[in-house]
Amino acid sequence: MSLRLGDIAPDFEQQSSDGPISFHKWLGDSWGVLFSHPADFTPVCTTELGLTAKLKDEFTKRNVKAIALSVDPVDSHTKWIQDINTTQKTRVNFPILADADRKVAELYDLIHPNASTTATVRSLFVIDPAKKIRLTITYPASTGRNFDEILRVIDSLQLTDSHSVATPGNWKDGDDVVIVPSLQDPEVIKKKFPKGYTAVTPYLRLTPQPNKP
Repeated sequence: MSLRLGDIAPDFEQQSSDGPISFHKWLGDSWGVLFSHPADFTPVCTTELGLTAKLKDEFTKRNVKAIALSVDPVDSHTKWIQDINTTQKTRVNFPILADADRKVAELYDLIHPNASTTATVRSLFVIDPAKKIRLTITYPASTGRNFDEILRVIDSLQLTDSHSVATPGNWKDGDDVVIVPSLQDPEVIKKKFPKGYTAVTPYLRLTPQPNKP
């Protein structure tokens, strides 16, 4: 069964390049980004893992832990990490799950038979501290992931969780946001949004981004 937004991310225990991982315990009170790869020593994935390592400070700033997955064993991951560090001029600073028995791949529906009967598709999950799945994206094998977009979505999720707002198309951190339509009491709006708002239509009300919690 495929996982849907709002579902609890399945817990698991699995080996990794950093030793055994008990997923929910490892996440703790952090947000998580779990992303899968079809195999070690693949070119697009090599660039993605290097980029993820370079974004460590950005993830930490948002209280996010990153964890990758491939169906290859730990010894293969160890050799691949050496390639990633050398070619991408960084150091992998997050675990790569060694899902040789495909336990996690099956839990997260990462084997799509019409794409491949053996390799995992390149899916990504954003998981909040309550262990709920908040974003799912599945990429084709030929297209590298846009991690700027992943960070943008996490910024939006964290902002909208703490304020009665939504973020418009192409929103970036610092841009105006939308007051949710369910909020109609003028006094409550005035209190929540002291900077005021612009009513483009009765249902589209733009206001400066509130301060993050």
